[in-house]
Amino acid sequence: MTVWDRPEPPARPVPLDQERIVAAAIALADQGGLEAVSLRKVAARLNAGPMRLYGYISTKQELFDLMVDEVQAEILPEERPGDWREALRVLALRTRQAALRHEWLADLLGGRPALGPNSLAVAEATLAALEGLADIDTAMRAVETVSAYFTGAIRREIANVRAERATGLSKHDWQRASGPHVTRMLATGRFPALAKAVYDGTDVDAEASFATGLDWVLDAVAAKLTRPPA
Repeated sequence: MTVWDRPEPPARPVPLDQERIVAAAIALADQGGLEAVSLRKVAARLNAGPMRLYGYISTKQELFDLMVDEVQAEILPEERPGDWREALRVLALRTRQAALRHEWLADLLGGRPALGPNSLAVAEATLAALEGLADIDTAMRAVETVSAYFTGAIRREIANVRAERATGLSKHDWQRASGPHVTRMLATGRFPALAKAVYDGTDVDAEASFATGLDWVLDAVAAKLTRPPA
């Protein structure tokens, strides 16, 4: 029996239900990351005994699954996207926005498909926008390709956010601190392509970089969706 199918136990003196448990776990994760989440800590936050939580959730992984599905409700489009490209763009942008609100989400993106009701609703809305444009295998590869892009981009962005917080150095502070070393290394002439990138490249923020990469991936997907069958 999955966590989605397990009936809730009878009510006890301290009110408890799956919704309250998940909300408490998300609050802990938002404050301290996934390492701050345990059934014991969630129970303490709810003023309940740890053993009571096992009537609702049997493992920490089940709790993580529930947390991800709760955040998927924030990713679910508010209205039906106009076309497939908008559907995939909305999926990417809303996932990034959710991850910036809940950094721990970046650690749980990817892997096996999430099976909660909100996760399934997001998948349904996305695939429905591709219906009739290609066979189902092509549609699935399109979604997987875009998902692979935004998962990697989001994880990189969150890693930079965490590094900034851990070191106390902003991106530009870190670049200034690293500047003398980088300058010496580039002066050796061993890294001409890298030197061109450093001296001639345009510095863009994370949001602009994400949007540009997303457009390129969507352009590639469009080429596959519009290619006539062989």
